[in-house]
Amino acid sequence: MKTINKLVSALLLFVVSFAYAEENNAIPPAPEAVAKAGSGGGGPGAPTSPIDMYVYLLAVVAIVFIAFYTKKYKTIKA
Repeated sequence: MKTINKLVSALLLFVVSFAYAEENNAIPPAPEAVAKAGSGGGGPGAPTSPIDMYVYLLAVVAIVFIAFYTKKYKTIKA
């Protein structure tokens, strides 16, 4: 039964990755067109997305979660 669950999970991941594969393939507009559009824009070094400000924090939280669940699994297994 566990093998079937792993197979279904892998298949679902494979299908979802193909569903979103072409989402970001659009050609970006020329810089002159963006400047004329009045989008404002930030200066150099501006974050490209809000999550960029939290990348280090998210990495630390991920490492803590991995350590916690690894320790928990080892104590249950022993």
